[in-house]
Amino acid sequence: MNPLLNAAVYFLIFGVLLGTKKGVPDYVPFLVTGVFIWTFTQSSILAGTRAISGNLGLVRALHFPRAALPISFCLQQLQQLLFSMCALVVILLCFGVPVAVSWVLAVPALALQFVFNAGVSMVMARLGAKTPDIAQLMPFVLRTWMYVSGVMWSIEHLASKHSDWPSWVVPVLQANPAAIYIDLMRFALIDSFHSSQLPAHVWLIATGWALLAGVGGFIYFWKAEETYGRG
Repeated sequence: MNPLLNAAVYFLIFGVLLGTKKGVPDYVPFLVTGVFIWTFTQSSILAGTRAISGNLGLVRALHFPRAALPISFCLQQLQQLLFSMCALVVILLCFGVPVAVSWVLAVPALALQFVFNAGVSMVMARLGAKTPDIAQLMPFVLRTWMYVSGVMWSIEHLASKHSDWPSWVVPVLQANPAAIYIDLMRFALIDSFHSSQLPAHVWLIATGWALLAGVGGFIYFWKAEETYGRG
């Protein structure tokens, strides 16, 4: 329910008052998809930040792979997202977006995003274990990240209106991992309906972010395995 309420608020503020819906076909499905996919990343990272510091009793009492904690929290958020996707399908159909073969691309897109989320969550779990107060800072960091990830607006459309931007701004915004996974899901569910083509490099970037965060995050977390719960 929270992602839907957030989407309604963002539609009023950004879509109506700030006019970001202009030039964006199927803006409501576009917005709701962005909010749901972003919420998956946001919730996973927030839960991961508290994975160790919020479960010290369990960590000290039992011997188990500590990485199981942040990964399990990411799985919980994935489960919540799958429930939300049921509501998203209804919204898509209500706004005239038909069921398409491209919808199956949502599966690999979510798999890559899950690996990315789990990796970042493990990094934040280690940082949060050492400095628990970082959990108070993360909502502000994530809110800033959300605003530059094209959740409520189209990066391409906005860039076309601001030709005076430095040449590096748009590529950086488009390579943002949160924006990448949102773009993949929008293409799978919505954009393919309009016969638009998603550049092949987007899948490569999404895979690269997943491998970098997943493998790197696990190694970073695992190196401090013996320190969790001490001190």
